[in-house]
Amino acid sequence: MADRSFAIRTFGCQMNVHDSDKLANLLLHAGYAAGEPETADVLVVNTCSIREKAEHKLYSDLGMLRQWKAERPGRLIGVGGCVAQQEGDALLARFPQVDFVFGTHNLRHVPAMLRSAEAGQRRADVATTASLDRFDLPERHPHFPDATPGRAFLTVMEGCDMFCTFCIVPTTRGREVSRPADAIVREAERLAARGVIEVVLLGQTVNAYGRHDLRRGTSETAGTLRFASLLERLAAIPGLRRIRYTSPHPIFFDDELVQAHGAIEALCPHVHLPVQSGSDAVLARMRRRYAADAIRSLADRLRAARPDLVLTTDLIVGFPGESDADFDATLALVREVGFVDGFSFKYSPRPGTAAASLGDAVPEAAAQERLEALQALLRAQTLAYHRSRVGREAEVLIEGRGRRDRQVTGRDAWHRIVHLDAAAFPEARPGALVPVRIAEATPHSLLGDPARPAHVPLSGFPSGAVANRR
Repeated sequence: MADRSFAIRTFGCQMNVHDSDKLANLLLHAGYAAGEPETADVLVVNTCSIREKAEHKLYSDLGMLRQWKAERPGRLIGVGGCVAQQEGDALLARFPQVDFVFGTHNLRHVPAMLRSAEAGQRRADVATTASLDRFDLPERHPHFPDATPGRAFLTVMEGCDMFCTFCIVPTTRGREVSRPADAIVREAERLAARGVIEVVLLGQTVNAYGRHDLRRGTSETAGTLRFASLLERLAAIPGLRRIRYTSPHPIFFDDELVQAHGAIEALCPHVHLPVQSGSDAVLARMRRRYAADAIRSLADRLRAARPDLVLTTDLIVGFPGESDADFDATLALVREVGFVDGFSFKYSPRPGTAAASLGDAVPEAAAQERLEALQALLRAQTLAYHRSRVGREAEVLIEGRGRRDRQVTGRDAWHRIVHLDAAAFPEARPGALVPVRIAEATPHSLLGDPARPAHVPLSGFPSGAVANRR
C-alpha cells in the first residue's frame, strides 16, 4: 500500500483546512504516501457549503475529475466536508466517478472507507455523533511536514447551536461539543514541544466553549472550563508565545474573556468579530441575537482592556429585505467601530436555512453595488491603519518566501502580513519570530526593516499588565 499516494483539495474555512491536515495525518498512518493532485492515486475533495458559489465549484470540479480518474486505472475520488454532510448518498448517485463520501464527523473512518473503495465498494458515511471520539486522532506522522512552521491550529470545540437564519453550519457540523480542557492542554504542550509558538484555537463558535456544561453544572465531570480560564491554562505552557481564536460569536464575550485581552500577554491583540450587518432590523431577521449598539459597546470594552487591539469582521450585504437605510447602518457601524479589515459577501441563499424561504430579495445589481461600496470603505480603513503602524516595532512570525523575489513574509501579533527583505533578515526562517520596525504601509500589507539596536518596547502590551509573562 505504501506505493499508493493521495492528495487533498480543500475549500472553505480554517476548520476545513485543519480537517484536511487531520485527514492527511490519518492517511499517512494508514500507509499511504502524500502526493500531488496531478499524479496521486487518490484525490479527496474537502468541501464547503457556506456559499452557493463554493458548492457549484465542487460540482464543476467533480465533472472535470472524470478525465483525471480515467487517465489511470485504480484511481479513486472521495468527497468530504460540509457538502458531503448535506448530500451523502446523493453525491454517489449524481457522480458515478465518486467512490466514497464522508461527513464532518467521520474523518476517522476514511482509511477504512478508502480500503473498501479499493475493493470496489462505494459508500457514504455521514452519521453524526456527540461522542468525543472524533477528537481522538493519532500523533503527527513523522512524514507529515509543517505547512506553517511555528503556527498550528488546535480544535477546542465543534458544532453550533445558534441557527442563524442564513447559515447551514448547524446542519453540516452538528450541535456544540466541547473537548475536555486537559486534552486540549496536552495537545498544546505537544505542539510547543515540537517548536510551535503560536496556536490558533478553532471552533464554529469558539468562545462558546464549555457553556452548556457551565449552565448545567457539569463542567467538572465534563472536564471543561470557562473559555477565558482555558486561555489562561494555555498561556502558562512554556514556549507558547501567541494564542489566537476564531471564530467567536459576539454574544459569548463575557467579562472574563474581555479582561483576558488585557491580562494575558500571549493572547494576541486581534479579535475577528463576525457582525454580519449593522442594521438592527437585518440582524433580527438573521437571528443574530444582538443589536448594533452591542457591537459598539463590545468594541469599547475590548479596547479598554487592550488599547492597541485590532478588530476585523465578516459582513453580508443584500440579505432579504435589506434597504438602503439598512446598508447605510452597516457602513456606519464599520466606520464607528473602526474595523481594520473584513471578509464581505453578497447574501447567498442556502437550502435548508430559514432565510432561504424569506421573500423581499435584494436585486443583484443593488447587492453588487453595496458590496463594492463596503469593500471600498474596508480598503480605506485597512490602509489608514497600516499607515498608523509606520515607525512602530513588532515581532513577525515568519511563514516563508514572499511573492516577490528576495522577500520573506510573516504575520505580526495584530495578524497583519509583513514582508521583509531576506538579505536584511538572515535569521528569518519559517517558524522564527523576528523583531522588525515597520517601514512602509501598502493597501494589503506592511513592509519591515530590522528593528533599531537600542531597546524600544514592542508596540502593544499595556504597561502594568504582566500576567503570564515568561
